[in-house]
Parts: sequence; structure tokens; C-alpha cells
Amino acid sequence: MTPVPREIVSAHSPDSDDAFMFYGLATKKVRSSKVTFRHVLEDIESLNRKAVDGLYDLSAISYHAYPYVADKYVLMSSGSSIGDGYGPMLVAARPAEPEDLAGKRIAVPGKLTTAYLALKLFQPDFEAVVTPFDKILDAVRERSVEAGLIIHEAQLTYDREGFHRVLDLGKWWKGKHGLPLPLGGNALLRSLPGDIQSECCRLMRESIQYALDNHDEALSYALQFARDMDSRLAEKFVGMYVNHYTLDAGDVVPAAVQKLLDMGYEAGLIPRRVQVEFVR
Repeated sequence: MTPVPREIVSAHSPDSDDAFMFYGLATKKVRSSKVTFRHVLEDIESLNRKAVDGLYDLSAISYHAYPYVADKYVLMSSGSSIGDGYGPMLVAARPAEPEDLAGKRIAVPGKLTTAYLALKLFQPDFEAVVTPFDKILDAVRERSVEAGLIIHEAQLTYDREGFHRVLDLGKWWKGKHGLPLPLGGNALLRSLPGDIQSECCRLMRESIQYALDNHDEALSYALQFARDMDSRLAEKFVGMYVNHYTLDAGDVVPAAVQKLLDMGYEAGLIPRRVQVEFVR
């Protein structure tokens, strides 16, 4: 009797870069006799919080969240979103220098996001106002905060809405440490059998490769998740965050994640030191 494939509940954010990399799996262009995937779409901070409880078999998480979920999850070597000299941005309604924002109210997309951790490493002194990521520019516009920490597509659209960039955290990180800024990745439940973990890793890698090899159709699929972006901007955004590091983390991404989390621990921002663990 042919064994029934195991269902893997796979949770990721409804963003164009995630949609692009999961395209092969979501449309069953990439499939397996061992596992099937049921996809759940939620914003990244919700995924971070639910990963603390081990809710999903496979989940996208912020790398900042890993110390809080490392007892339940192991990281996948495919699927990372990496900013290589670019990344989350601090923006304001008026031109400002980074030092002007010390002690000020800043809208952030969640305290488990890597963007928040990186900003705290850069500037520990500010009042964080947790705001849904797609409402951050509204908060800045309404002057309820002095600045906003933007992630996702807003990194490419803030200027056309009249906002001013104060700081690019990916650029700062690369200049300071010579490493790309590891923003998020995929994690698998440790409790999954080893052969299932390996199969999930293989399928994730093949899904990303399929999207890269069939760029136009994958981008067309991803466009439905690109908030207020035309195809040119969506293609640019996907190109920024689905790259060779996404296909395979190699040695650079684990080193960058370890550096980030060690610095967070040493700064008192993360409660425990962890050793990052990737499976492939």
C-alpha cells in the first residue's frame, strides 16, 4: 500500500517575496510523494508569536525570534530573506539625522522583528510604538510618532509618498560588520522526523529554484501579494530579497545570524545566548 503523504502546515507572510519563493509549492509545480503542504498566510509578527508555541510545522520567522523558538524549531538552509547592503529603513516626515531621534517615539512593526533588533543595536534610546507594518507610514504622516521603521515594500515606495529616509539599517550593518543583514528565514519543527525535515528542505529549495527558472510566471503570481506596487517595483523588491542567499544560506548567512543574535544577547536585548542550527 502506498503511504499517505504527511500534511505539513506551512505558514508564511502574504508578501511578494514570500509568494515568489513559495510559488512552486503553492501551485504544486513542485511536489512530493512524502509530504503535501497546506499554506497559511499571516503577518510576520503574528508568525513570530505563534512560533513560540510551536503552532505550525514549517513557519517563516524573523531571525530575531529564533532564540525564543529554538527549543521547538530548527532553521532551514533555504528561504532566507537577506538584505545585502540594504534593509529595513527608518523614515520621517521631515529630513532628520539618526541622532535626532534619540528618545523619540518610533513606530515599529513588532518587537520580535529583526528590524526592531537592528534598530535597538544602532540606537538603544527610543520609545517603540508597535504598529501594524502597513500602518507605519500613516502613523508618521499623522505625526503620532516622530519616525517609522518600515519593512516589506514600503522600502521602495516611501519617497514617492513624501517621506524622508533617516537610516538604512542594512547599509549600516554591512558597513559596520561586512555582513549581509539576515532578516527572516524558514523554520521546521524539531519534532518532525529527520526524513520529513530533509524532504521539506529539498522541496523548499526546488520551489525557489523553480521560481527563479520561471521568473515571469512566478512574478505574475507574486504580484497579487504586492501591495500598491506596479510590476516594475515588485520585480525590484523580489530581486532584493530572493537571491543566492535565499536558495542556499551557505556559510555566510549562519555567520551573520550568529553575529546578530550574539550582539543582541550582549546588549541585553535577547535573554539567552543560542547557537544557530540550520538543516538542509
